[in-house]
Amino acid sequence: MRGPHNIWRLVQTLATFERTGANRFVLEAMEAPASVRVAARILGWPFKWLGEKGDESRPPVTRALTALGPAYIKFGQILSTRPDVVGADLAEQLRVLQDKLPPFPIEVAKATVAEELGQPADALFSEFSEPIAAASIAQVHKARIAATGEQVAVKVLRPNVERKFRKDIDAFYFAASTIEILAPFSRRLRPTDVIAHFDSVVTGELDLRIETSAAAEYAANTEADPGFQVPRVVWPLSGKRVLTLGWAEGVALGDNAALDAAGHDRRALGERVLSMFLRHALRDGYFHADMHQGNMKVAPNGDILVFDFGIMGRIDEYTRRVYAEILYGFIRRDYQRVAEVHFEAGYVPADRDVDEFAQALRSVGEPIFGMDASHISMARLLAYLFEVTERFGMATRTELILLQRTMVVVEGVSRSLNPSINIWEVAKPVVEEYIKENIGPKAVVRDLLRTVQVLSRFGPRLPDMAEAALIRSSNPAPESDPPSALKPALWMGLGAGAASAAIGLALLI
Repeated sequence: MRGPHNIWRLVQTLATFERTGANRFVLEAMEAPASVRVAARILGWPFKWLGEKGDESRPPVTRALTALGPAYIKFGQILSTRPDVVGADLAEQLRVLQDKLPPFPIEVAKATVAEELGQPADALFSEFSEPIAAASIAQVHKARIAATGEQVAVKVLRPNVERKFRKDIDAFYFAASTIEILAPFSRRLRPTDVIAHFDSVVTGELDLRIETSAAAEYAANTEADPGFQVPRVVWPLSGKRVLTLGWAEGVALGDNAALDAAGHDRRALGERVLSMFLRHALRDGYFHADMHQGNMKVAPNGDILVFDFGIMGRIDEYTRRVYAEILYGFIRRDYQRVAEVHFEAGYVPADRDVDEFAQALRSVGEPIFGMDASHISMARLLAYLFEVTERFGMATRTELILLQRTMVVVEGVSRSLNPSINIWEVAKPVVEEYIKENIGPKAVVRDLLRTVQVLSRFGPRLPDMAEAALIRSSNPAPESDPPSALKPALWMGLGAGAASAAIGLALLI
């Protein structure tokens, strides 16, 4: 939709960015040529009076986005996970964006509950509090289920939030395409792709069934983790616009005085936050990607409680193995192996020199290992690593960028609880455990078994397909070469036999 609304919203955006002084920071982050920066200032100045001033106590960019409204705030929060797009400095500024907004009336929330769940809120809940937290997309109420007496948290979407976000997202697409046309230098940042990523994330957050599913999956993955809890999902009282979870009772993880007063061991809590994050990322490939203090509490028994599952990260199994080997190589200071892993994974082009790359990696690792324990940072290591790999031609990998950004947050939480925490000492056993289980003889046997399981699905058809392929391949006439549809069958048959033989040999060994 490229109508007057989009044009007017673009003018409002430019005017607000100019009035708050955010234009300069954004253009610097995009590495705009000096001529473009001057032109932007000249073009923006006449419309400056149309823009919002915002809270002048905040940095320019966060002030501008906050003044422009919920969709812009959410966009800034998501951009904070993409330092590869906006740069490290701007990403850090955006990370502190808060989307606390005035709550909407409790009557509206109850009406949404009734419409979504098919019964009046007062029939479903014996207690239903005023809002205890209100953000750009939804607000939370403390309630009690009438049938069971269980205390729960009920998250309810804001009224008409889908339509409001959709209008601004359309304007974002219009702005991105306009920028790509008028400022060709910006194309390397792929503005339209960035908006598409934002669109997909917000679309997920606007359907609370997706967050409900995320909470349930995360809870299933972590239910056996000692000292860690995820609130129970109440499926019958959840839907597209309503999410109900068990109530998380505890002390806010960011309140050190209250933690000390309650007798909790902050040193142990700091180590557990970090080790659990790494374990979930490596073991499960599914991690909470917004683990700041506001989304965690400490239960009376000392368990860490995590909530708000709107932003989750996922890493496939192969990438987890590569990531673990890279971390393990750095922990052992085996830079040659770290370099080889990058080449084996295809992250760095094969025409680059592996020894030069290993030397560059040493320049990343050694200064960090020479630091005092309180200054050693895995997040800093990953940031430096991405800089080096980019110089050697490694393409941006979004899932690792999100992992690195979350690591920055998690390290910050851990250090706020225990300033002297040694990141490597906490990470080493987690990484070693993963390496032992997933990169060794046991992993080889498990992978081969999986391969046989996949091939076995073709079991009834394999003999005939393999026979036909072998007969055709034995005919030297060019016109009777194995058809493309039969060649895979030949290789599957041979592959199944080879895999079975390999598994037998491995088991014997």
